[in-house]
Amino acid sequence: MHGYVDCHCHISAGDFDKDVEEVIENSKKAGLLALLAVAEHSREFEKIIELSQRFPGFIFPCLGVHPVQEVSPEQQRGACLQDLDAALPIIEKYKDQLVAIGEVGLDFTPRYVRSDTDKENQRLVLIRQAQIAKELDLPLNVHSRSAGRPTIQLLKEQGVRKVLLHAFDGKPSVAMEGVKAGYFFSIPPSIIRSEQKQKLVKQLPLENICLETDSPALGPEKQVRNEPKNICVSAEYISKIKGVSLEKVMEVTTQNALQLFPKLKAAIRP
Repeated sequence: MHGYVDCHCHISAGDFDKDVEEVIENSKKAGLLALLAVAEHSREFEKIIELSQRFPGFIFPCLGVHPVQEVSPEQQRGACLQDLDAALPIIEKYKDQLVAIGEVGLDFTPRYVRSDTDKENQRLVLIRQAQIAKELDLPLNVHSRSAGRPTIQLLKEQGVRKVLLHAFDGKPSVAMEGVKAGYFFSIPPSIIRSEQKQKLVKQLPLENICLETDSPALGPEKQVRNEPKNICVSAEYISKIKGVSLEKVMEVTTQNALQLFPKLKAAIRP
């Protein structure tokens, strides 16, 4: 299997509006075979679907409600069920085109969570989206900031089996609970400047690792727009930590992505 899969990327972000064609072209040159475009809120759902139609067999849509919602550029708050209500009809409309429900999850960063009620609202939104994923037989593309253990626990309680934990920020010991449940972890290019991500990769079996860029965030350099072409930065660093060839990292992570997101198989043939 020669090439990479970016399992979590925000290609619909405004940062890419001016040069998306070039960004996609560069990512293909860097060896990218497919890119999973995740959503944060219902207002960008149509844009993600349009991009997946504009770049068929390369951009694959994931729709979901992120645990943090923007009120204004300066103000953000935890998600609540009303946010999900706006999203459900669009998810229903495009359900056959989706490769995953995402980006969903929990975010207990203190500035977004003022009370236990805020945490509970996020949990309710995640539980409902976990149910939708099971009904549609789709994996979940999951965010868990400052909430690694509660997220893994909730997913296990809900009987969710197909999970990608993106840019996991918890301890390796907590991640191993996810490994036991059969979950996958995707690693962004920011690994080159994150000791926590480096420790995580040391512990995680390669069989549970996928690649992501989370573009335009989590790039190799802080405050510089990240692009899907940087997927190879993640792969190279993983190969260094694991002491295996880049070829091996490419092959195993791509097989992992195909196992977790079977709808990619039609587009990516060995």
